Amino acid sequence: MVAGPTSTGPGKERLRLWIRLLRASRTIEAELRERLKKEFDTTLPRFDVMAALYRSPEGMLMSDLSRFLLVSNGNVTGIVDRLVSEGLVTRARRNGDRRTSMVRLTEGGSRSFAAIAAAHENWVGELLGTVSEDEARRLTGMLKSFRSNWEGRE
Repeated sequence: MVAGPTSTGPGKERLRLWIRLLRASRTIEAELRERLKKEFDTTLPRFDVMAALYRSPEGMLMSDLSRFLLVSNGNVTGIVDRLVSEGLVTRARRNGDRRTSMVRLTEGGSRSFAAIAAAHENWVGELLGTVSEDEARRLTGMLKSFRSNWEGRE
């Protein structure tokens, strides 16, 4: 007799948790994407690139930006190209090395991102409004603990 999946037990609860986390994440992400497009005519990937650069006012190497965002250099390059053409980001060669580029937000890019980020923070607050500060703190701690348990595994 071959054993099949069980309908109860800790495995099922973890599966239910995963499905709930995924559903919540996808629902919130879809709403944020829609609001970013409607209110600021921008995309979530552009927001993510600008957020990373905003946190690094000295700029970032393109390769570091890709690694930070967990995407390929090609994905980031297209977004950065558009941001450069709109005057929101500058790109310069690093110490004359043609293979590496340093990117950073312009003053206008920083102002633009700050406005978008403020709205984004309000939207997230609205979407997660039923979660108390204590619950949010507790859940964040649990997820940080979870991440440290599997991070770095090969």
